Amino acid sequence: MTATPLADTLAGRLVVSCQAPPGDAMRDTGTLVRMARAAQDGGAAAVRVNGPEVVAAVAAAVCVPVIGLWKDGDTGVYITPTVRHALALVDAGAAVVAADATARPRPDGSTFADLVAAVHTAGALVMADVSGLAEGLEAARRGADFVSTTLSGYVPGSPRQTAPDLRLVAELAAALETPVVAEGRIATPAQAAEALAAGAASVVVGTAITAPTALTRLFVAGLGGSGDAPAG
Repeated sequence: MTATPLADTLAGRLVVSCQAPPGDAMRDTGTLVRMARAAQDGGAAAVRVNGPEVVAAVAAAVCVPVIGLWKDGDTGVYITPTVRHALALVDAGAAVVAADATARPRPDGSTFADLVAAVHTAGALVMADVSGLAEGLEAARRGADFVSTTLSGYVPGSPRQTAPDLRLVAELAAALETPVVAEGRIATPAQAAEALAAGAASVVVGTAITAPTALTRLFVAGLGGSGDAPAG
């Protein structure tokens, strides 16, 4: 498998992140499969899903490529943190493995380059989730097939912001031949189009499409409510 055909498939198109956080009513494999099928029916070029079980179920149910990740924990490097996690996703049917490519230490002592080599040997591609320009450049140098702005604003030292990091998208796109994926806080179709205009090869949208709990809380807060679930 090479990056070029899939990059061409995704060029200028939408990837939908079909995930739900722990404790959310949507965090159910069957529900996430239907979510992925709905995204495909709506025209998504690919879906991004979490965990080997969900990757396997979604890959069996959709015709579009599956970008798999495995969130293990909630601090430090927890998006596909080890080679073991990455290879489990390939075995489950992920065409692309998304992994944290920041400079932070990985829990198994491996490097991002080790993960890239293992995934490529297993026949899949790698999407590097980064928080800044230097990380994106290094990830591409280490063989990443896609570089995504997923972690911008979520890693210590990365400026927090409420809007998509279009500046980082533009900087990466200007510096790399590797396709750049815009992800993070893209809330409207207009913002998705702005990301493409800034140089993104494709755009990932999650919460704005697939997170009814989070979206409901926004509306409730806008009406002056707390967003807390009723007792009982």
